[in-house]
Amino acid sequence: MSGVLADEHDLVIFDLDGVIYLIDKPIDGASAAVEKLRAAGTPVAYATNNASRRAADVAALLTGMGVQAAPDEVLTSAGAAAAVLARRLPAGSAVLVVGAEALRAEVRDAGLRVVETADDKPAAVVQGYGPDVGWRVLSEAALAIRAGAIWVATNTDRTLPSPRGALPGNGSLVAVIRTALDREPDLVVGKPEPALFTTAASLSDSAKPLAVGDRLDTDIQGAVGAGMPSLLVLTGVSGPADLLAAPPEQRPTYVAADLSGLFRPASESVVPAEGDDLAGWHLERHDDAAVLSGEGDPVAALRLLCGATWNGVPVQAASPEAKSLLESWGLKSA
Repeated sequence: MSGVLADEHDLVIFDLDGVIYLIDKPIDGASAAVEKLRAAGTPVAYATNNASRRAADVAALLTGMGVQAAPDEVLTSAGAAAAVLARRLPAGSAVLVVGAEALRAEVRDAGLRVVETADDKPAAVVQGYGPDVGWRVLSEAALAIRAGAIWVATNTDRTLPSPRGALPGNGSLVAVIRTALDREPDLVVGKPEPALFTTAASLSDSAKPLAVGDRLDTDIQGAVGAGMPSLLVLTGVSGPADLLAAPPEQRPTYVAADLSGLFRPASESVVPAEGDDLAGWHLERHDDAAVLSGEGDPVAALRLLCGATWNGVPVQAASPEAKSLLESWGLKSA
């Protein structure tokens, strides 16, 4: 793999949903990418905001998909949230859990007592994604928080990627309580907070980690906050239009269509691309617009255009191919 992006790093930290799989279906090329990294001796880690599975369950799921993984390579927001509560609360403290059984198990293993209602006077409410979360438990959580319980969210992802399209994520469920109480959680543990990334790097004694994700507002922002270079892959939630409009704290170091970008030279994925010509595309830069013409690899056009849109310059198309590309991204083209 000499000279490729992966060679420049001593650890690759993968997000899962939208990068390795969609719900329970592997993304094409993911298994081969992990296998290729392992064959080259590059350590890998998996950091996920999804709190519905424990580390061992995630590793088993990945292995069943053909993606080699060990439990100690997996960091979940459920485990991180339970660890935070164990540090903050006395052993045996009551915690009301909103989420899946995996989150309940993590809380129990942390030496805390899981309760079901606000009448049990919980010291904390911890909220994570669970497919069966409903009105009753959300109501109990709201009552407990109003009574003074600490409110910890595993993450605030608004959506989950799936083969059928974006589905409501934990952030949408957190929004129910936020709306009811007109307040924010006391603590959000998962990405975009940097803890999952920094913990993964620390556990691997990594000096040059690379974070790989599909969401700008969680994966990439978390990597930026952790001071790590990042690769955005376009197989999940964030698309080209999102990247072109990304604020500074959500801008990746690299972008690629998929994980194959790990095995090409870094110069072929760095964003924004330098110059005005790339892989069949030409960009004319003016004070009031950036004009794209030509045709070629869509990701190459995206890399060129980021150099303009990140400076606040709107995009125009000067060829049928450029017009079609921009429209496919949901952008208006002149």
